[in-house]
Amino acid sequence: MIFILIVTLLIYAGLVFYVAWSGYRGIGIKGKRWFLIAYSIIMLFLSVSFILARFGSGSTLLAVIGNYWLALFSLSLMILPLVHLIMLILRLTSLHREKTRVAAARIAFVVLVAALAYGSYMAYTPKVNTYTIDIDKSYPEDLNVVMFSDTHFGYLSGKKHAERLVKEVNELEPDLIIIPGDIIDDDLEIVEKKQIFNILSGLEARLGVYGSLGNHDKFRGELSELITAIETANIEILYDETVTIEGGLALIGRKDYSEGERLATEQLTSQLDQSLPIILLDHQPYEYDEAEQAGVDLVVSGHTHRGQVMPGNLITNRLFENDWGYLKKGQLHTIVSSGYGFWGPPIRIGTQSEIVQIHINFNN
Repeated sequence: MIFILIVTLLIYAGLVFYVAWSGYRGIGIKGKRWFLIAYSIIMLFLSVSFILARFGSGSTLLAVIGNYWLALFSLSLMILPLVHLIMLILRLTSLHREKTRVAAARIAFVVLVAALAYGSYMAYTPKVNTYTIDIDKSYPEDLNVVMFSDTHFGYLSGKKHAERLVKEVNELEPDLIIIPGDIIDDDLEIVEKKQIFNILSGLEARLGVYGSLGNHDKFRGELSELITAIETANIEILYDETVTIEGGLALIGRKDYSEGERLATEQLTSQLDQSLPIILLDHQPYEYDEAEQAGVDLVVSGHTHRGQVMPGNLITNRLFENDWGYLKKGQLHTIVSSGYGFWGPPIRIGTQSEIVQIHINFNN
């Protein structure tokens, strides 16, 4: 474990040096020792700000700086290799090398700013993705279910994002609202300070609002305290629990996969009438075979963010059987959301924040 940590830190340090040195050369100020020292101190501070905010005593300011540093860092790693490749090709021409380097640096800066603006827009401007599924079980009426996940409420996903969520979800006039995890971003105190749960209490669905917990729904206190805090928003948290709601619809909320010790899906469904439609909230999209064998009809998940920043989607696509969207296995329907919020850098490239609307048709 220590070896992996050391290797990871060394790789990160190497990438930071690559970005920092590229930026220094791009600025074009040479022979000024004071500037090199000041620039090095600033880059060092930026590179550790996210770590200090997450794992140290941190502060709101450090968290904001650290998250935006990650945004600039990740975008730089996408843009700079392409710029350097073009520069190598241009060296084969008769163009003036210094002027070409300065022009490339300016273009890279413009592209970086544009990418940051675009990524922020995609992160803070959710869309609604709609799915229609058929469940071959009886229920008094077809349902309009709204699902969202990975809100990661905290330092950068705050009151305005929560208010937009409530407004846009309520406009869909859901019968039922379900939230499969990562409601907060590890820090309950900042969420309560921003009165996020008071805002979320405005969610409206005649059959109720239900949620499960994700790997980021953690904080330094007792888990029961976190669940109690979330439930002040009239969100019933199912923590390896089942509930049968009005009309005979069964909901299951599992503990997160990261917790290790959790009940098997079969143990949870054995508590239910198998003739009822069964919806499972499981933050991480694993164990579909077990869910299908246990008689679950619909699994909703989040967690993947669909990679959040491309080419991260190529990684999540390899890691998960369904990393985003809809997949059917036998009678089992699975839907994975890319998330309403974001983790770390407040940007999305190649993905977009979303709310999921599910029209469920039953065999009435």
